[in-house]
Amino acid sequence: MAQSTTSTLDDLIAPIVQEAMFVASETAIMPGLVKTFNVPANAGKILQVPIYGVQTIATDVGEDGNLTSSAISTTKADIELTEAGIMTTLTDMARNHSVSNVVADLGRVFGDAIAKRHDRKLTSLFSSFSTSINTAADTQSELTVEDLFKAYATLKAANVPGPYYGVFNPKAIYNVKKGLTNTFNPNSNIDVINSAMSNGFVGRIAGIDIFESSNVVESSATTSVNAVFSRDALGVAVAQNINIETQRDASLRADEIVASTRYGANVLHATYGVKLAVDNQI
Repeated sequence: MAQSTTSTLDDLIAPIVQEAMFVASETAIMPGLVKTFNVPANAGKILQVPIYGVQTIATDVGEDGNLTSSAISTTKADIELTEAGIMTTLTDMARNHSVSNVVADLGRVFGDAIAKRHDRKLTSLFSSFSTSINTAADTQSELTVEDLFKAYATLKAANVPGPYYGVFNPKAIYNVKKGLTNTFNPNSNIDVINSAMSNGFVGRIAGIDIFESSNVVESSATTSVNAVFSRDALGVAVAQNINIETQRDASLRADEIVASTRYGANVLHATYGVKLAVDNQI
């Protein structure tokens, strides 16, 4: 009589999580360019972020003069948590006889999926920025270096705090890269650019650190909405980066593996970003 066995994936969960977390940090660009809030347990599903308005210029005062009290008021931006996830079914046959490293494969798939979800959620908010330097007719025009200088000047003139980041669909930034192939400055001094983000970093143009990502949402088959923005323009709240659970299906001789994340994203300052809807074709 054949020996009975009990199958479990408990010893594989930690390696899958580690691989998924690594891939997510290597793949995601946007979370490192915006305000990030960690949400503790039992803090509610909606994070309220206080927003301070722009203050007037300080006034000169004489040696024995009194300053007049200025009213400082705040508004708020709500970031509501939501869940996103991905599930796959791993059969015993695949786990025990696959020629590849199933644990690493699952970690890569899950990490990439979570990273894309976070990035796409944030880039979809570009269209909510209140300022655009081009018109509807320009959505079929190629992005130019002049557009980048205009975006920088627009934010600087409005006293938007730097540094400024530009995130573009690869097809949108292609025309700029083609014209300035050898003139990018790779020596950016921002701390946010580390090994996890360097793959998406293009260079610095007009005082803007330029990144490219396929996760920039395409508004149509020929147009994508890209943006130049300050870190304080957008916010992402993370209650749980990646959680992985399993459930055994004995009759199928397989395990359901679920990767999930709890997060939220919203616009904090709509005036702290400039949207650029341009041609998205090579």
